[in-house]
Amino acid sequence: MSRRLLGVALTAALAATLTGCGSAGSGSSDNTLEIWIRQPPESASAKTAKKLADAFTKASGVQTKVVALFDDFETKLNQQAAQKQLPDIVINDTAQLGTMQTQGWLREVDKAALAGGDQLADRAWTAAQGSDGKYYGAPFSGQAFAMIVRKDWREKVGMEPPQTWEDLAKLATAFTENDPDGNGQKDTSGFVAPAGTKRGYASWYASSFIYANGSDFLKANGPGKYVPTANDPKFVEAVQYLQDQFCKTKTVNPGAVSNDTTVTHEVFEKGQGGIYVVGPYVLARFVKGIGTDKIEVLPVPKGPSGGPGTLGEGENVYMMAGSTMEDAQKKFAEFAISPEGQRIGMNKDADGAIVRLPVNTTVDMAAERQDPRWKVFQDSYAHAVYAPPVPSWTPIRQDSADSINAVWADCAADVKTKMDELNAKLTQELQSQKAS
Repeated sequence: MSRRLLGVALTAALAATLTGCGSAGSGSSDNTLEIWIRQPPESASAKTAKKLADAFTKASGVQTKVVALFDDFETKLNQQAAQKQLPDIVINDTAQLGTMQTQGWLREVDKAALAGGDQLADRAWTAAQGSDGKYYGAPFSGQAFAMIVRKDWREKVGMEPPQTWEDLAKLATAFTENDPDGNGQKDTSGFVAPAGTKRGYASWYASSFIYANGSDFLKANGPGKYVPTANDPKFVEAVQYLQDQFCKTKTVNPGAVSNDTTVTHEVFEKGQGGIYVVGPYVLARFVKGIGTDKIEVLPVPKGPSGGPGTLGEGENVYMMAGSTMEDAQKKFAEFAISPEGQRIGMNKDADGAIVRLPVNTTVDMAAERQDPRWKVFQDSYAHAVYAPPVPSWTPIRQDSADSINAVWADCAADVKTKMDELNAKLTQELQSQKAS
């Protein structure tokens, strides 16, 4: 048996044990609802999560405990599952739904029985849907990717906002070559990119360009079935465009092929690069750290062969299996998706938003946030692309990241050849997930 299939078998056995043993030793054993969120401890976002939980306690009388974790979040969840001590609630990425659902960790969500569920955007509900067509999370936050750009640099080099990929490449070159910060040194880059392989970041970053060029990693081929499209000409064109930035024009920040988002945020904040394709969750941080008059938000330009498109993501509230507090789980999910819960999570224009774009359609974002740059992200959400509901997106993203990172790190690598190889890997992965 292959290591991957062995892992699936062991995971299935673990899931059966977990769901069969109830909540013995779970976080809810003391009648306190334990809520895990993937945020750095003591961060502004973690504090917003605590405000949300405290407001829920005030409204419901249910006591809560918020656990904020960032590094190795999924590993720690696996450890808790092995000990039959899963938290009651997990607020986590939409792309993690398949992985958690196939391990038997998630309770199914009845849309019709969830108070306020009919107020949520249809696009957000698609990201709470498993490969079997059922729902396993309550949509909590949406986000679409756009470009945060150093406006002061762009004006210094005398260029207009880019409308095409060619324009974007020229702007990146100007940021790299023309001393936009005026310090007399050639020490700036055009793009900053989290292009490492950790948690699949290279794939995560590249996806906005892939979607903007009218391509995708997978194509639906019947109910619950997919074929990979990593060697599609539009896909190859997008990866080649980015390889050219790394290797030909050298407009990407040094060390990017090893960086994750934590490092990349700092690179941008320190003025080492001027174009960052990223979600809205860092906007308030950069406004505070760099200066509101120095940054702007621009949509990712359409690619030469497709678009518009950009990465769509978000978070769901997951009600974990094995809890003895099922009624409290449901009440928390309903509070989180309510207008009050959404407004608390949005945190207005301040740093620490855990609701990036509200998924409750009755919430007026413009009334909550005065910064007009949020509207660019909201407009981009209309053509945002979520990860498809395969049983597990994680290995697909990781395989893609490994291959894409390899052609950025090795300038002699042929993109088409490597994407052919990636397509073969993804075919095998889909077969192992019985989604081929």
